[in-house]
Amino acid sequence: MATLAVPPSVPSPAEDAEQLRKAFAGWGTNEDLIISILAHRNTAQRKLIRQTYAETYGEDLLKALDKELSSDFERSVLLWTLDPAERDAFLSNEATKKLTSSNWVLLEIACTRSSMELFMVRQAYHARYKKSLEEDIAYHTTGDFRKLLVPLASTFRYEGPEVNMALARSEAKILHEKIHEKAYNHDELIRIVTTRSKAQLNATLNHYNNEFGNAINKDLKADPNDEFLKLLRSAIKCLTCTEKYFEKVLRLAINKLGTDEWALTRVVTTRAEVDMQRIKEQYHKRNSVPLDRAIANDTSGDYKKMLLALVGHEDA
Repeated sequence: MATLAVPPSVPSPAEDAEQLRKAFAGWGTNEDLIISILAHRNTAQRKLIRQTYAETYGEDLLKALDKELSSDFERSVLLWTLDPAERDAFLSNEATKKLTSSNWVLLEIACTRSSMELFMVRQAYHARYKKSLEEDIAYHTTGDFRKLLVPLASTFRYEGPEVNMALARSEAKILHEKIHEKAYNHDELIRIVTTRSKAQLNATLNHYNNEFGNAINKDLKADPNDEFLKLLRSAIKCLTCTEKYFEKVLRLAINKLGTDEWALTRVVTTRAEVDMQRIKEQYHKRNSVPLDRAIANDTSGDYKKMLLALVGHEDA
């Protein structure tokens, strides 16, 4: 369930565009007005506001926001204003760059989006960067990381609920054999993780647990410091229990040693219209603290207001 709160009566895109223009006028920027509009509009509404703003004022709204805002608040507003596929294409491209490279972001996008969403990300990537997402991932990764990430980003998984139990049994056995042999990068293991439907994969992993007495991710912890094994465990968690995966990302982002604003911003802006309610419930259950309180304690100013509005905090 989404946490985005859209008012019952929404002004027209022309009115919203005009109000945003006013927020940029004069000496100071009216950040509260920007939040009150953009943080309470859904994807379709934000798209219409962007179109109307460009037609009326001859300027891309994103460029206007970029000029007026700064720091983490700017990043949260810009990411949120983008269409979801454009946003994921931007984040994926950023994750292949030397200074901002992140196999984790690539994995997250490949494993937590639906097949059609991932297909649209690849289309948006073509349109914006004039090359494919797969070729960039392949070029910027090596070895086992490339072997796992390229097929994850290229796949178009079946989305239905149908499950073949005989196949689940046979593939659970294959997974167990390869893990027992420490052949973590074996073609068959990679094939199962990167191509099977989420329902089929869940059935296979349930059978693995019942038959061999351990959850697969426990058996993949043979070497806790092995980066490839960490990535493989995250892929399995993303594919089979999305909200637990995102809860962990948020828990690590909001910690006593300092905030990882990029991770916090990414999760809030990409999940507010999808399943943030379930992620909030999981976070509260795991940490005994409501997510909005954790965010409020760890952030400040307009950035805090923006995030709290997106996670459905009552006062935002």
